[in-house]
Amino acid sequence: MANMLAVIAAGDLSTQAVLAAEALRKAATALGHTIQVEVRSSLGVRNTLPAGAAQGAQGVILVGSGDLGEERFAGLKRNAAALDAVLRDARAVLEQALAPAQAQAPTQTATKKIVAITSCPTGIAHTFMAAEGIQQAAQALGHAVRVETQGSVGARDTLTEQEIREADVVLIAADTQVDLARFAGKRVFKSGTKPAINDGRALVERALAEAQPHGTAPALADGVAAGKAAKAEHVAAQRSGPYKHLMTGVSFMLPFVVTGGLLIAIAFALGGIYVFEDSQQGTLGNALFQIGAKGAFALMVPALAGYIAFSIADRPGITPGMVGGILAANLGAGFLGGIVAGFIAGYATSFLNRNIRLHKNLEGLKPVLILPLLGSLVTGLAMIYVVGAPVAEALATLSAWLKGMQGSSAILLGLLIGAMMAFDMGGPVNKAAYAFSTGLIASQVYTPMAAAMAAGMVPPLGLALATKLFADRFTREEREAGNAAGILGIAFITEGAIPFAARDPLRVIPALVLGAALTGAISMGIGAELKVPHGGIFVLPIPNAVTHLAGYVVALVAGTVTTAIALRFLKRPVSSVVTA
Repeated sequence: MANMLAVIAAGDLSTQAVLAAEALRKAATALGHTIQVEVRSSLGVRNTLPAGAAQGAQGVILVGSGDLGEERFAGLKRNAAALDAVLRDARAVLEQALAPAQAQAPTQTATKKIVAITSCPTGIAHTFMAAEGIQQAAQALGHAVRVETQGSVGARDTLTEQEIREADVVLIAADTQVDLARFAGKRVFKSGTKPAINDGRALVERALAEAQPHGTAPALADGVAAGKAAKAEHVAAQRSGPYKHLMTGVSFMLPFVVTGGLLIAIAFALGGIYVFEDSQQGTLGNALFQIGAKGAFALMVPALAGYIAFSIADRPGITPGMVGGILAANLGAGFLGGIVAGFIAGYATSFLNRNIRLHKNLEGLKPVLILPLLGSLVTGLAMIYVVGAPVAEALATLSAWLKGMQGSSAILLGLLIGAMMAFDMGGPVNKAAYAFSTGLIASQVYTPMAAAMAAGMVPPLGLALATKLFADRFTREEREAGNAAGILGIAFITEGAIPFAARDPLRVIPALVLGAALTGAISMGIGAELKVPHGGIFVLPIPNAVTHLAGYVVALVAGTVTTAIALRFLKRPVSSVVTA
């Protein structure tokens, strides 16, 4: 009989961690062994291993990623495992840990040090799911890994200079532009977040095999200016297309829209519908309206344009982009003008950067003087004399059409937005519908945003409901994951449905699209408006944040129930499910 130890680090996946711990205990009992399991999650540490637990133990299983307290197990045989692997087959994980130590030797000799960055446009779900996929895959392959997440709350677990210096490879799994200046001279592999989420092991193996040196290692003082220019050219050459540039702009724009929308809603709640009039000056409601409407909202389009340009031309593009964005807002071109300004500024600045050659002693003037000045000049003149007026007219026509939508036209648009939100759950189609709806808020068109958020909540909520009502269609693991999906759904994190769709896409995705499309159609049909582009059910109680609230809730419930029923008929019974 062997005495084993295990430590599970699961971050926010506290439920899965507890299930994994119980699975390991049952597997050990079935095999005639004993095991002590310590669980580390965002809720704290449970069942802490005693100080002398390592003495007399035959090995330790390290599950998941994060702080596992490995220093306690010096000299003890270790075996890394992914959380999903334990949930799927705890017995196999335990048997592997009990196998002779010689079987682990080949992996240990090939250990590599990997540093990674993950990022997605909204910086909420894909960012952290990709990080977890990379961490689990690298540990399963026997490699050391550190992941920095660049989410909506900023960078977390920031990589240190020493970690970057000692790394064998840098893995970038991002759907937005990531500044690579820190990695000059290192082997870098770039990917989106989806490969890290769907098959982290394959992505890590590709990164180790295919990573290419990024730029050149930093030179001494006499080459600093030239090095900066070379880096800027290299970064510009590595951009991966308009969609990624647009999503980078949207990700930086979102906090302005959320903040402005909430402040305006609270202002109306405090001061009434006339809170913005001069007669209300000096009141708290009017002050909040000024901050939201003339502060946060005024920066929305410049931020969008500025960071589209940043994605294309790096930091020299920010000033031309923001100048173009504020001109677009002043000309009435709105978010469409901001998008156009961002691309003009980005590509113009990138062109100037590649073609302007200065003496190395003057090269440092390019990013702080020459490129911002010339880029702003080109972008500003183009917006004023060429594209500003036509784009403003196009936006005015679009806004008038959307505001005047009634009946079948509104329902059809709602169907389309809803279906797009559920089709790939945070992917390009979903983000296209979301970016379109969010951008229209600046033009005071709020109905598409209402349809988009309600439809985006339906996939995880529908799956959560289905796992409760029709448990025979889901495995035990899926039924437990349904609880997490429900929490993500009420917070408008559509990505909570991804694990289910990845396992059975041909049956799950049509059910999700059906329910979300119905929700979008009802929302648009009743004319519901939403002034805040995120927050899920937590923004519904705020007065004036959502109009036609009762009908909006009905739309959400109808889509959720429809998805659950569709899953009942589309998915086959799972014979291995044991009804609780």
